[in-house]
Amino acid sequence: MPLKEYKGTSPGRRDAIGQDFSDITKGKPEKSLLAPLSKKGGRNNKGRITVRHRGGGHKRRYRIVDFNRSKSGTATVVAIEYDPNRTARIALIRYEDGTKSYIVAPHEIMVGQKISNGDVGPVQSGNAMSLSIMPTGTLVHNIEINPGKGGQLVKSAGTVAQVMAHESGYTLVRLPSGEMRRIISRCVATVGQVSNLDYKNQKLGKAGRNRHRGYRPTVRGSAMSPSAHPHGGGEGRSGIGMPGPKTPWGKPALGHRTRKNRSTDKFILRRR
Repeated sequence: MPLKEYKGTSPGRRDAIGQDFSDITKGKPEKSLLAPLSKKGGRNNKGRITVRHRGGGHKRRYRIVDFNRSKSGTATVVAIEYDPNRTARIALIRYEDGTKSYIVAPHEIMVGQKISNGDVGPVQSGNAMSLSIMPTGTLVHNIEINPGKGGQLVKSAGTVAQVMAHESGYTLVRLPSGEMRRIISRCVATVGQVSNLDYKNQKLGKAGRNRHRGYRPTVRGSAMSPSAHPHGGGEGRSGIGMPGPKTPWGKPALGHRTRKNRSTDKFILRRR
């Protein structure tokens, strides 16, 4: 995805770097693969804010993406589309029986290209198959953690993992974070890198574009009063102070480990 710069007609445009969307081949989404998506505003089922700084934003509709790739057979790529709910592009594919579905688009996938699901196809970009039959060194994305549950790892723009080894029913995979993790070899993954590599190089240019995405302003704790935040108070621009950074509720922040599910530690060979 190439990027484009804008003429400095305003302060918000001057430093903005955006997408040129030249890789998009279809404007309107497939109606049969749409679902309603209501606003949550960062609130839970009791109406209480559980995620701060959320709300507003442009109205969206959810694209039903097939992360399982369980339908065996060959499909043809019909279009590459924009998805407002994820950083990557999505590809509309049509199977030989006429069924259509969305998948996370791999990098450099082309309209008209044939892709396959199952362990019978070649190891080429866009094909989904079990990790067990992938050669060492294969680049993959949309990786399952539990067989049949659907891809959960490596789905955001430009990310890619690599198959490192096969041993005793497990496949050693190096994730984008650098973590080395054992995954059951029966789990399915898609060959290739996720599309939209230049997503990380965008510059929004102004706060309004972040509001369009549904993000509200964030106030620094050091700018608050001591009654509102542990970092607040003091004369002038004061530091955080001892005993280190805290959340507004006094919990340790900025580097404090919060991982609670330790049951899968046995599958991690090297931490990120």
